[in-house]
Amino acid sequence: MGDHSYIISGHEISAPPLEPALYLVSTPIGNLGDMTIRGLETLAACDVLACEDTRITRRLLDRYGIAQKPYAYHEHNAQKVGPKLIEQLSAGRSVALVSDAGTPLVSDPGYRLGLEAREAGFRVIPIPGASAVLAGLAASGLPSDDFRFVGFLPNKDGTRRNFLEALSHVQSTLIAFEAPTRLASSLKAISDVMGQDRMICVGRELTKRFETVLTMKASEMSEHFEGETIKGEIVILISPSQTADAPTSDEDIDAILKSLLQEMSASKAAKEAAKMTGLQKSDLYVRLLNFKDNDG
Repeated sequence: MGDHSYIISGHEISAPPLEPALYLVSTPIGNLGDMTIRGLETLAACDVLACEDTRITRRLLDRYGIAQKPYAYHEHNAQKVGPKLIEQLSAGRSVALVSDAGTPLVSDPGYRLGLEAREAGFRVIPIPGASAVLAGLAASGLPSDDFRFVGFLPNKDGTRRNFLEALSHVQSTLIAFEAPTRLASSLKAISDVMGQDRMICVGRELTKRFETVLTMKASEMSEHFEGETIKGEIVILISPSQTADAPTSDEDIDAILKSLLQEMSASKAAKEAAKMTGLQKSDLYVRLLNFKDNDG
């Protein structure tokens, strides 16, 4: 087997060379058969392969006979490893980045590396592929012409309800990730805050053997999963509001910020509040710092 090749159906295929750049490579969200040909070529031909978890990426590489040695790049070592990857780009090498599943930059530190590479003047090339967000949207039966991805729902119930309240009047299909252990409580919060008749879709283990996609009213969905032990990856979709976007008052913004600040740093709280309100993260961060100054 060559150093820059991959195998499909027993046939070894040489990958074409890559230009020096940062490649953001989408990987399967469950079914390894969903890997694209262009993605395989990139993983086989890149000079450096960075990934979220080397064990998970190793399974993908072994499936397609790719002789790469992946290096870990994740939330806990991004500050240390990120500059080294930029150095590789500076040396004229091609760097590929993958997450455990789906597209890098969605709920992982890939955003930071992409930004640093672009600011340093290097080309950032997306290699598209599987996406839980789009897979869930396609199967949900909910409107797909206008949607908003809001990341993971907050952990704490009070913060989660404030988060949902801020989004309750958005006239777009809302898409969120959720941990299986919090699914029941999140569905109840959605029903309580957004209304029992709001249409909800829950996609679990998309593309995998035990894939399930359910769409029903929020109250019915909450009852369906109440007391259930759920495993696997979860994506929740919420139908658009039928009423116009409600203006967010200064009091509402302050309440959201203070609630988020209870469970995360000021920088992250500002980022989450920006997604919820549509306001600038920098303005919200200054507002948070004013809270701290006044409290002190």
